[in-house]
Amino acid sequence: MNVILSIKPQFVQEIIAGRKKFEFRKKIFKQQIHKVYIYSSSPECKIIGEFVLGAVVEGTPMSVWKKTNKHSGITKAFYDSYFMNRKIAYALKIDDFIRYEKPVNPYTVLTDFTPPQSYRYVENLNLK
Repeated sequence: MNVILSIKPQFVQEIIAGRKKFEFRKKIFKQQIHKVYIYSSSPECKIIGEFVLGAVVEGTPMSVWKKTNKHSGITKAFYDSYFMNRKIAYALKIDDFIRYEKPVNPYTVLTDFTPPQSYRYVENLNLK
């Protein structure tokens, strides 16, 4: 199974630049995931690429930050704000990132597309 992840454009740029090797989440998938499609949220609103889901780092926000901060692509202040009052944090390792030459309009490949609040399960999409 695969997912489409909504990611804010400023963080998408950090992924593209290679500074962000982890995507942080408050909730994790219930199914086994192989591939992640990156949906760059408003104002871009396009699927810009994909990556293979590597290790999932799980733990307290402090322990996850200690393991991932060198490749977080975000500030500690933003991280702390995002995980405020949370007992568990998740960091998804971004492996084998592929940026599409031309971003894909998701409405042209998924007839029932609505931008996912966090993520959406999908079958394999051939978007490259």
